[in-house]
Amino acid sequence: MNMASARLRAALARLSGRSRSAGPARVGAMLGGDPLVTGPDASHGVILYLEDITVSFDGFKALDALTLYIEAGELRCIIGPNGAGKTTMMDVITGKTRPDQGSAWFGQTIDLLAHTEPEIAQAGIGRKFQKPTVFERHSVLENLELSMAGDRSVWRGLFARLSPLERERIEEVLEIIALTGRRHEPAGALSHGQKQWLEIGMLLMQNPRLLLVDEPVAGMTPQETERTAELLTALAGRHSIVVVEHDMDFVRSIARRVTVLHEGRVLADGPMEQVQADPKVIEVYLGE
Repeated sequence: MNMASARLRAALARLSGRSRSAGPARVGAMLGGDPLVTGPDASHGVILYLEDITVSFDGFKALDALTLYIEAGELRCIIGPNGAGKTTMMDVITGKTRPDQGSAWFGQTIDLLAHTEPEIAQAGIGRKFQKPTVFERHSVLENLELSMAGDRSVWRGLFARLSPLERERIEEVLEIIALTGRRHEPAGALSHGQKQWLEIGMLLMQNPRLLLVDEPVAGMTPQETERTAELLTALAGRHSIVVVEHDMDFVRSIARRVTVLHEGRVLADGPMEQVQADPKVIEVYLGE
């Protein structure tokens, strides 16, 4: 492990410990409170259940009885040709799209189909789209502050004094995303890859249990791609991560388990070596 990786893992360990030791989610869990506050119950080892999910648009089935399970703490890569249903799947998970049939559960206590997009985000699901969405005129530091979990209006987020714990948390996230030295620069001055890392940092400020990451390395330099692979690999375990990506070299560098979607269904699932040798996968995707 190189020095940068060691610092990243140390920062993640401190951040993870602080998230477990305090906050309304932990207090709520002890009191048996609202699942949206306490977070998902993944005591059976699964953080996300999608069962028989079907979504149709004007007669076209974007998802066709899709069944998929994501384990707590795992890093799952989702691949497949355009139109396979990857984006629609993420839309269902985050509450943007309601399926025609099927069930979607976050842990064993949160019915995703019964909640709105903001409620699902509050429960602990963070989504990063392909194009980074950061506040370009604000500094890196302000972007993280505005994203902090809790009741933080824009006015309070920009002008209130942070508590020592909040400042320490931001410092740790800055280290995790390798932007400590750019904290006072406007986000618009960052490279494409750095904006992607900043957006991941903004999600981390919200203490997500599940991260959905859409094509994170599109447009990145080789060095940025390598750094992103290191970042996502380090985050796995403390967070459950679903990565949708077309860059197969990147997928191979991070993949622990790969799911291939085709025509709204799971075509193949398993270790990368097994999936890339599957004749069906080669025919519909890898052989393109």
